[in-house]
Amino acid sequence: MKLKALLRSLLLALLVLITGCSTPRPEADAAVSKASAANTAAAGVRQAVVEPVAEPPAATNHLPGAKSDALVDAPAPPPPPVSELAATSPAPRGRAASMRAMGGLSYLPAPMPMQPMPGNVNTENYTHRDSNPVQLVSEQPVSTFSIDVDTGSYTNVRHMLNEGRLPPADAVRAEEFINYFDYGYTPPADREQPFSVTTELAPAPWNAKRQLLLVGIQGYRVPKAQIPASNLVFLIDTSGSMNEPDKLPLLQASLKQLVRELRHQDRVAIVTYAGHAGVALPSTAGDRHASIDAAIDGLGAGGSTHGSAGIELAYAQAEQGFIKGGVNRVILATDGDFNVGTVNQQALKTIIEDHRKSGVALTTLGFGEGNYNDAMAVMLADVGNGSHHYIDSLQEGRRVLVDEMSATLLTIAKDVKIQIEFNPAQVQEYRLIGYEKRMLKREDFNNDKVDAGDIGAGANVTAIYEITPTGSAGARIDPLRYANSSEPARRGDKLAFLRLRYKLPAQSRSRLIEQPIAAQAEARPSQRLRFAAAVGAFADALRGGRYLDGYGYTQIARLANDARGDDGNGYRAGFVQLVKLAAGLATPDHVERNTVAR
Repeated sequence: MKLKALLRSLLLALLVLITGCSTPRPEADAAVSKASAANTAAAGVRQAVVEPVAEPPAATNHLPGAKSDALVDAPAPPPPPVSELAATSPAPRGRAASMRAMGGLSYLPAPMPMQPMPGNVNTENYTHRDSNPVQLVSEQPVSTFSIDVDTGSYTNVRHMLNEGRLPPADAVRAEEFINYFDYGYTPPADREQPFSVTTELAPAPWNAKRQLLLVGIQGYRVPKAQIPASNLVFLIDTSGSMNEPDKLPLLQASLKQLVRELRHQDRVAIVTYAGHAGVALPSTAGDRHASIDAAIDGLGAGGSTHGSAGIELAYAQAEQGFIKGGVNRVILATDGDFNVGTVNQQALKTIIEDHRKSGVALTTLGFGEGNYNDAMAVMLADVGNGSHHYIDSLQEGRRVLVDEMSATLLTIAKDVKIQIEFNPAQVQEYRLIGYEKRMLKREDFNNDKVDAGDIGAGANVTAIYEITPTGSAGARIDPLRYANSSEPARRGDKLAFLRLRYKLPAQSRSRLIEQPIAAQAEARPSQRLRFAAAVGAFADALRGGRYLDGYGYTQIARLANDARGDDGNGYRAGFVQLVKLAAGLATPDHVERNTVAR
């Protein structure tokens, strides 16, 4: 018994030496644990290692829709650099933390050395897709895909290049590069047929033995005065990672550009999500600019990312304020992933699919870098019958939310699909540049239940095929010796036959447009085709240049510069500069790395 007592005394002395307290204080520990739990519930997930223990907050009434004063709604100070963390005592935890909070701690032992924390860890997420392959017309004469009006890939890559780094190949989507630019197509005369179709054929700049087929769609331009009332719900990520200059502050400045354009008949609500979701601004008349500005100014970043709760609340707000015959849209602005609540992409996809049936579309806006989840943002926009854009500057924020507001928000045709059947007497091979994420099965074209891309008022969509004429020495694939040997070759002077399906916004049955494409190529391509070819070639080059036959950045920049044309906003000149930046950043093994990796 004496030995047991001696051992107990030694253990108690050792505990006192470690914790710096003379006797255990279970009552104090219980009180502080309870206060700490209240703190955690109010503020969401917190970084205990780099923040001091906070005093318990005063009791508040959190009514549905009320704005919280907790950390999730207030700006959080940025964490100190890794080098400072390594030399800084961690916030006390356990019994020592309890004693400090209760004011009864007189001594703390020296902290244990901290393990180095990784800095600038890049967790960006991009979906890998192989580039469209070259197809033999004798085997696959029909190409079917959905249109795409996203532009986020181009501006995200622009952001990387302006920071002095080449993008990963999976961040580059050629169709989003090409569709960033306006090609001056002639618009339709009225909304009965909501878009016009333009085609052009000319020699390929990188190999004259091949040709480029351009297919352009121009949406009907709705005058600003005729844009119907808009019911907009901005779903804003206010998690801690948004507390950087190119994230939440840029988003706030971009939203203010839009506020000045809102009218009395428009409605705007703001839903935020971090550790939890809340309504920062209930549905408000668009001409109450001061109230909307105040709500935007009041946004702060902190906490984790409960995106699924935000989506549900945003759709509830949009459906509550639904305007029949108007624009009803949720606009999600985020820098990254959802890490609380529903995080599985398939489950999120199901949520969006269920809500889009109510007539509320979803547009996504990406911001910042480091943890940017491009794959998530693109998937949500595609499923939500919307578009995805990346905001890398205030100028781009104004372009998307003001200059092209009708194209971003007002849908004039939905489920738009393109199908091209190539004539084997004229075309031996073809390759569609981009649209890998929008490829459809041949039978999907006539199936009105298959979802496809939507087009907004005034938007234009461009697709480019690289084709090899039948009998040309530029063929990449050897023809099959016995294919169709018993059948006479199809004759005619038509290169291909174009079919296009679409639905008007309020209809569930599709309409069909058909037109032949002549085989006669222009001796010199138009300015629009030359510039579009340069943009498509740039995307190919960034992905490894596999199909460019050695056509490099210098030739691409020269081609684009010669085809700049009317460039009042400077976007085309900016593109030429981006190509030159990429040329300066490219290393000798850049092309080889990307090609081998893919």
